[in-house]
Formats: sequence, C-alpha cells, structure tokens
Amino acid sequence: MNAPLENFQFREFPPFDRHRAWFPVQTVNPISFAGWDELLQTHNDYSFFHTAEWAAVLQKTYGYEPLYFFISDTTHLRALLPVMKIKSWLTGRRGISLPFTDSCVPLNQDLELNDEILPEVLIHGTAAHWRYFECRGGKNFFDGAPASESYYGHELKLQRDVHLLFDRCKSTTRGAVNKALRDGVTVDFSHSEEAMEQFYLLHCRTRRRHGLPPQPPEFFRNIQNYIFDRNMGFVTLATFQKSVIAAAVFFHFGHRAIFKYGASDRSQLHLRGNNLILWETIKWLSENGFESLDFGRTSFADEGLRKFKLGWGTVEKQIDYVRYDFSRREFVTVNDAPHKWRRRFFRALPLALSKSIGTMLYQHAA
Repeated sequence: MNAPLENFQFREFPPFDRHRAWFPVQTVNPISFAGWDELLQTHNDYSFFHTAEWAAVLQKTYGYEPLYFFISDTTHLRALLPVMKIKSWLTGRRGISLPFTDSCVPLNQDLELNDEILPEVLIHGTAAHWRYFECRGGKNFFDGAPASESYYGHELKLQRDVHLLFDRCKSTTRGAVNKALRDGVTVDFSHSEEAMEQFYLLHCRTRRRHGLPPQPPEFFRNIQNYIFDRNMGFVTLATFQKSVIAAAVFFHFGHRAIFKYGASDRSQLHLRGNNLILWETIKWLSENGFESLDFGRTSFADEGLRKFKLGWGTVEKQIDYVRYDFSRREFVTVNDAPHKWRRRFFRALPLALSKSIGTMLYQHAA
C-alpha cells in the first residue's frame, strides 16, 4: 500500500478506544493509488466494482470525481465506501456509490462503516451542497434506513464440474442451450475493439427496444482501454451463419465475475444465442477457477428476466439502495413512476437521435 501522503485527507478523531484498535478514516482517488486492487483483495467481500479500473471508466467517460472513504490497518482493508462526486447543471450535485453500477455493497468490518465512515460522507456532502447521497446495496449497514429502491439480484456459485452445473439448470434452460448447439450457433470470446463494436451495434438496438438510450460510445471505449486491455473482462459473441446474433460483456476481478451487459438481434432470438453465450461463459469461468458469476440486478416488474436468471441455478437475493436527502436530513424512498413515460418516448425515437440524446444525458443521469 504505497501511496503519496497527499493522496489522503485526514481528520481528527477521538483517542484510541481500549476495546478495539482504531484507525482513521481516509479518502483517496483509487486511480492514483498504487496497489489499490491488491489492497481490495485483503477484504473478503471485494468485487470488481470496487476496483480502480471501474473508477477510471466512470471518471474518464463522465468526468466524475472519485472520493473513496476507507479504513485500513497496516496490512488489511477494514471498511470502504466508494463515492463518485457528481456536479451537474441539470440534476445538481450529489454523491453516488456508484454510478451505472447494479450493486456496490460497502465493505465493512465491525461497526466502522456506520460509526465512522458514514458520518464523514455526510459531513463532506453537506459542505459540498449535495442534494443527496445514494448507496447501491448494503442497506443493512445503514442502521435501519429504508430502501429507496429495490431489485432482485442473482448469483451463480461456480465449480469445476461443469456437468453438475448444467444438471442444476432448469430443463427449459438446458433445452435452449442444446437447441442453439443443434442449429449451429457458435460462441467466441474476445478482448478486441472489433468485438466491442459488434456488441455496441446490438446494444444500441436492444436499448431502444427496452425504451432506453444507449450509453455513449466513449463509455465502451473506456471499458476497452481500462478493463479489457488489462485482462479484467471480455465480450462473448454468438454467431450464426457468419452473422453476430447476440453478444454480452463480462467483467472479472480475483475469482469473481459479473455479467454486465447483454444484447441480441430480435429477429434471431429463436436461435437462443443468449442462452449459449451464458452457458459457454459459465463453462469457461468454471474451468479457469472462478468461484461465482453475478447476473446483475433485475426489476421486480421484469418477471421474464427473473425467470431467465433463475433458470441457471442461481441464488436469488434482494438488492436495496439507500438514499440520504440533505435538505430533509433523513433517508428517503424514491418514486419510480415518472420513469415509465420515458421508456415509451425512447422506443419511439429514431436510433440515431436516441444515441445522441444518450451521449448528452448520461453524464447527468448517473
């Protein structure tokens, strides 16, 4: 953990507590912290989204300022609450942990997150005139705070015996994989720019179908530069008769992987390319010693996607976000109803216009 002293901002705290060793809360930009990812892996609950590489993608694409609050002893990370500072003329100032991240559960040991780190975040947010602070996951760490939003989460525990993993899938899932194989669908893994471009074409069409604008191309170029080029992720492509019919983006760190984005050609869904992508990726991860695959978040209203993820033998959990409103000085809930009209609006837009709007707006949306 070698980092220049100027990377840290220290505050004065009470003297040593005789009941347990005490270490100060520090703040850091992980992008400039030498050995940040190695320090992360000293905590049992680390994930890809806590890494410096993900921070770099968000900072380089949208200009957000990383401000990671953490506590560390001489050898181990004890607690971490990563935050991106967002300054927007459209949506105001706020702190998010973390933007464009399905779930970013704080890392915690003992009571240090609630007793020491959270007060520091709120002090900083008050001084910086944030509208709110939001943490995407880990509600149990926030001392009775209500969930502002909730989603399903799904995780698959991996093992070397891929036959057993396949047997644990539902019969409909196994049938879809076998159909794709019989029909001649093939799957390839790639880190290349060409593969990312092929994914992005399908991604734009898929987002429009779902009533959402696509993220700007710069976002995926930064994923290429800061994640793929550092061997922390890849694109999986499903091809039928030389045409790409489905694609997915996966990230990984340590022994854990994340299914981040999926996209497909609607006219070729009957070939079950998405199913074969997931199965071949599960096999590859298992054979290469990975322990788990996180399937990301799912809306409570999307029962079809929930069933698809459960079909792989995943364990279901609930992901709860929390939001602290600085004007009200309390944790609050969020009404999602206004978002419904936006989906109808973006479905109706020409794809080129939707891409342009996405490029302009995502920086402010977070």
